[in-house]
Amino acid sequence: MTVLHATEAATVHLALWARVEGVTVADVDAALYDDRSLVKQLAMRRTLFVFPRDLLPATWGSASARVAGQQRAQLAKNVAAAGLAEGPEAVAAWIDEAAAAVLAVLADGQPRTTREVRDLVPVLDDRISIGDPGKKWGGNFPVGSWVMIMLGAEGRVVRASNAGHWRRNLPTWTTTAAWLGADVSPVPDAEGYAELVRRWLTTFGPGTENDVVWWLGATKTIVRRALADVGAVEVGLDGGATGWVLPDDTDPAEPVEPWAALLPTLDPTVMGWKERAFYLDPADTPYLFDSNGNAGNTAWWDGRIVGCWVQDDDARVHLVLREEVGAQARAALEREAERLTGWLDGVRITNVYASPQMRGAVLP
Repeated sequence: MTVLHATEAATVHLALWARVEGVTVADVDAALYDDRSLVKQLAMRRTLFVFPRDLLPATWGSASARVAGQQRAQLAKNVAAAGLAEGPEAVAAWIDEAAAAVLAVLADGQPRTTREVRDLVPVLDDRISIGDPGKKWGGNFPVGSWVMIMLGAEGRVVRASNAGHWRRNLPTWTTTAAWLGADVSPVPDAEGYAELVRRWLTTFGPGTENDVVWWLGATKTIVRRALADVGAVEVGLDGGATGWVLPDDTDPAEPVEPWAALLPTLDPTVMGWKERAFYLDPADTPYLFDSNGNAGNTAWWDGRIVGCWVQDDDARVHLVLREEVGAQARAALEREAERLTGWLDGVRITNVYASPQMRGAVLP
């Protein structure tokens, strides 16, 4: 899947449940926190993903570096606005000194929560204002979280073990070298972008230039260079658009039997393309996505989204379909709902990015 979305912690486990037969919560946690073959990293579009370990150098040199620059610039504005330092040089020095203090605390390799780091680095308790205080996401907050996010995007620290339940994001932090067991260097940006695009095409191709630009959170110039670097081949798409595939992926795909799937909020397949009409009725978008294009839970039949799924107070999974799908599809989807209910075993998932259809669902 190239990467898994991890903005909502439960998405990682549920995305793997949908794809890996027999996988358990313990299996996923082991890959994340024991084997460390999967690593959480802020990257494309300032989104938290789970990366396979070998892909980290590519993103550190490209998509994550782009986000890190944006985060550092925003942090500088917030520090200046809060009066923590005056003038560009003093602001830059404040950020560098705070970052150095964090890295010194984490040098012992002991994972710590942001709160624990703040206790040891008092400057991180300085307050900054974010957004409109009257809005849901606005207010006055300790600067520490933004320093940790910047360092994470830069690849200098990493989200280590989770201090909370698997369905919640409560990360601890440590140095990247301590977590991975060695210093790993980013690759040059062009090489990094080419590798990300190569893997995206492996997973999602054919896709349009707009798809890649959106998914990568980059410019058309960057994407066009990366497509050229991997030798991507132009292909025609239904409706007359132009798509791209890897040079060894030009043969027609073999047909597959109809399949059913229940995918979680921000699932990597749902969020893989910007242009979604081939798997989503545009009329359903306002019900299954929020106004920023974030997908809630989805129910799939034979390659298309046909609705969503929700849980009741007893954690039982229910289907909420947008269309009549027929007896075969409904039976297959009901089996998936039963299977997911059993796997969750009483755990109820709370979604920050619940879709309008999920929020308005009336359960039996």
